[in-house]
Amino acid sequence: MPPTVPLRSAAELNAAIRAQFAHRDARLTDEQRAEYRRLLAELEQVQRRDVVTAA
Repeated sequence: MPPTVPLRSAAELNAAIRAQFAHRDARLTDEQRAEYRRLLAELEQVQRRDVVTAA
């Protein structure tokens, strides 16, 4: 089983996402778009972790 990697908080992830768009007309490189997708995927995991399953 692979080791679990601690997830960053939603606030940390949001800050990292916002940092990629420092200027409203900013264009992302292919590498930056890949990082953006990774950040979104990690944010989704954090959001799912915070959801409580109904009984």
